[in-house]
Amino acid sequence: MTKAELITAIADNSGLTKKDAEKALNAVTGSIQDALIKGDKVQIVGFGTFEVRERSEREAINPRTKEKTKVPAKKVPAFKAGKSLKDAVDAK
Repeated sequence: MTKAELITAIADNSGLTKKDAEKALNAVTGSIQDALIKGDKVQIVGFGTFEVRERSEREAINPRTKEKTKVPAKKVPAFKAGKSLKDAVDAK
């Protein structure tokens, strides 16, 4: 599903116009992004939890040259599905 298809689905399911549905989607995704940038968790009960995880520095091998290189530590966004979402997906 693309962003445009998601906006259409939101508009159809909520009775909002596509323009209002796009504003709502942008507000939700923007708010989640802002919270993650601050280091906060975003928990939507029944859906899941968005959080930031830290990856430690590691050594990797370039498959073409077989040369070893270091991959620096970094923070990455992560999503853990909630029980209701897992159950809904499994039931289909």
